[in-house]
Amino acid sequence: MPILIPIDDPDDPRIAAYRDVRERDLVGRDGHFIAEGAVVVRSLVVASGHRARSLLLADKRVTALEPLLAKLPADTPVYAAGQAVLDRIVGFPLHRGILALGERAPQPSAADLLAAMPARARVVMLFGIGNHDNLGGIYRNAAAFGADGVILDSGCCDPLYRKAIRVSVGATLLVPTARLTAGEDPLALLDALGFEGVALSPSGAETLARMVPPPRAALLFGSEGPGLPPALLARARSVRIPMAGDFDSLNVATTSGIVLHHCAADQDAPR
Repeated sequence: MPILIPIDDPDDPRIAAYRDVRERDLVGRDGHFIAEGAVVVRSLVVASGHRARSLLLADKRVTALEPLLAKLPADTPVYAAGQAVLDRIVGFPLHRGILALGERAPQPSAADLLAAMPARARVVMLFGIGNHDNLGGIYRNAAAFGADGVILDSGCCDPLYRKAIRVSVGATLLVPTARLTAGEDPLALLDALGFEGVALSPSGAETLARMVPPPRAALLFGSEGPGLPPALLARARSVRIPMAGDFDSLNVATTSGIVLHHCAADQDAPR
């Protein structure tokens, strides 16, 4: 069990990484990230490939969190502060009472991530998802329906941004992730590694309900509004989710949940 380090001064240099969390969110943390809340921090400590460098707790939460603390390496600093001091450190009322500073694990290339997947696999490929709520929701769905990984293009926001981690309930820490390099052709990459790209669009050529997912499926989702790049959509198998009347827009995170559920149900069906 790590030794608790009491903090009674918000300006204590030992907790500098936790100071003014929202402002630091905007400028980045040089290979580190902040995880917030007991469920998310538990994912970081117990199940992720990332490393918890330290924890900062409200002292009233320490006893309840002892089983989690026991899973940390003994040399991991665990700081504890009263609620008023804690709120001053982070810059807002921290009702959850638990933060962790995580160190990013090395990220594989998109090719390496795809090559390591099993013969039957589902991967989510995202283009231009710049909203952290949407990104977190997509990861949450990916984890819930057993996706084997998520691949991001250069226009996607950071899945280890604090809000994305929180919205995903820790899934961004758990689902294997890679990012396409600048200029990399995603469909050529998928074809080379035996994946079929399935592009979601309101103008898709076939309906989701009739789609039999390929054994190695890459599910392609674009940003709210613009959707997938037209050049990409023109080259991929395109699928739509029919909607009532003239309405043709679903939130991208909602869309990902519907599609992933469809693919998971098909893969689990007896053959």
